[in-house]
Amino acid sequence: MTALDRRSVADVAAAVNSGASSAVAVAEETLARLAAYDAVQPQIWISRIAPDDYLAAARAVDARIAAGEKLPLAGVPYAAKDNIDVAGFETTAACPAFAYKPEASAGVIERLSTAGAICIGKTNLDQFATGLVGTRSPYGIPRNAYNLVYVSGGSSSGSSVAVAAGLVGFALGTDTAGSGRVPAAFQHLIGYKPSKGRWSTRGLVPACRTLDCITVFTDDVADARLVDEVVAGFDPADPYSKLLANRPLQPKRIGVPRVDERIFFGDPDAEYFYDRAIAKLGETAQIVEIDIEPLLEAAQLLYGGPWVAERTAATADLLAANPDAIDPTVREVVAPGTEISAVDLWNGMYRLAALKRHADQMWDDVDVLAFPTTGTTYRVAELAAAPIALNSNLGRYTNFVNLLDMAAIAIPAGTRANGTGFGITLIGPADSDRGLLTLADDYLAAAALPGPPALDLEGKMQTVKIAVVGAHLKDMPLHWQLTSRDATFVGAFETAPNYRLYAMADSIPPKPALVHSDEGAAIALEVYELDVAAFGSFVVEVPAPLAIGTVTLADGSSVKGFVAEPRAMTGAEDITHLGGWRAYIARG
Repeated sequence: MTALDRRSVADVAAAVNSGASSAVAVAEETLARLAAYDAVQPQIWISRIAPDDYLAAARAVDARIAAGEKLPLAGVPYAAKDNIDVAGFETTAACPAFAYKPEASAGVIERLSTAGAICIGKTNLDQFATGLVGTRSPYGIPRNAYNLVYVSGGSSSGSSVAVAAGLVGFALGTDTAGSGRVPAAFQHLIGYKPSKGRWSTRGLVPACRTLDCITVFTDDVADARLVDEVVAGFDPADPYSKLLANRPLQPKRIGVPRVDERIFFGDPDAEYFYDRAIAKLGETAQIVEIDIEPLLEAAQLLYGGPWVAERTAATADLLAANPDAIDPTVREVVAPGTEISAVDLWNGMYRLAALKRHADQMWDDVDVLAFPTTGTTYRVAELAAAPIALNSNLGRYTNFVNLLDMAAIAIPAGTRANGTGFGITLIGPADSDRGLLTLADDYLAAAALPGPPALDLEGKMQTVKIAVVGAHLKDMPLHWQLTSRDATFVGAFETAPNYRLYAMADSIPPKPALVHSDEGAAIALEVYELDVAAFGSFVVEVPAPLAIGTVTLADGSSVKGFVAEPRAMTGAEDITHLGGWRAYIARG
């Protein structure tokens, strides 16, 4: 199973509508996919439809088609985050003590059912949708489908994995602080967060009721647009629903953070991919650097201000009666809300009003924002060690969006060496949804990114790329140290033009020393890929004065590679002008 081994939502619906396929055939294929992936990550689900019930629902869709109906989502299987009510399933919000059986489906579920889509299960999440990581659930930890060592992102963790693994055509998530965008970035998906009120939130367990949005994960923008066409619309039973408006969007000026405000938490790949995305956007629009401090201040109100109390309101009864039923980290986040006064709340609202006025005026200077979705990603083990601090890092570029009433769509923008995704988020004013979808499509077409890597089905996708410049090159004396570790050849490249190369004195076999220099040149090298264990054993064998550091390639990306301590220069010959070690050896 690979990331591309599936059909789009539109293709499935078209095939079922035309009779080229059937909802039953789609269901049988989906059941086989589910069974196969259960061996990898059963914890992405909290509950799932019984196979017989699924086939019965599929036959009902086929009967509607036979009766002459045309259904925009005919037979398409989808998943719903388990804080969204679906009739026939329990709603748990990832808290067994909170679980209940809803009498009716949420508003969005009703519309999807009318359109012929079939909900096949309820997905795992950070409990009460409190988190951006996917590690805060008693039902287990969903992991990144492309590297099981890394977090899936949250709180819509199971939904994102279900789409990334090719199990469903689309999946519903929710988004209060970025929960529908962060998991999309990590797993090469589209994460569309509509404007507040565009999609009904009736039947949603609230995180912050005034901010919550139901969202969708898809493989492509066209499918997100199709789901939006089905689901969007006024719901008189939802007090936060609003009549649809479609604000024109002319993305001629794209706002990005000032360089000094771009924080990537030590992740050079994220920085490189973001710079590349900005450059691509800049081919058709003016890039405008803006001061994002007011946006960051607004974001602080969500977890560092009185909006914590709104999360507390959603869990107040359980918090009072059975606090131990709440995940310890979630409880640490929501419990302080009981101490927030009405005065604190009003002062927070006044400050937010001032910040929103600033944000609204910002649209006079830019048409849309293009931010990193996140500055980095983390391993599951890292989140266990620092669950709140690292979660906060992931929300730097997402937390302000709903507070300031903006629409957003997260889209892929690069693949790290470890298989995890980096994404950017296009952000527009409220009701600019259709324009954002179009801009996302245009960017992805222009960027022409390669598809996602193979799925990690065995937990062995943690790899490291390493650049070699001398005795480890192919056909050189120490190349066996790579081949004996099953290293994969990635390609022949050059460094950025700021390195010098030296032939070290008295080195057996002869070895070069690569040194960073402002007065350097591009040096030829080869890049190989090793799994983490093999990389570790390789590094142990690197003798002084050589070392493994970070080498910048000609395209601006970086990999691990051989560098040298200053003592390597003693008696060394500068061979930079030759452009690489092979030319030096050929010289004789």
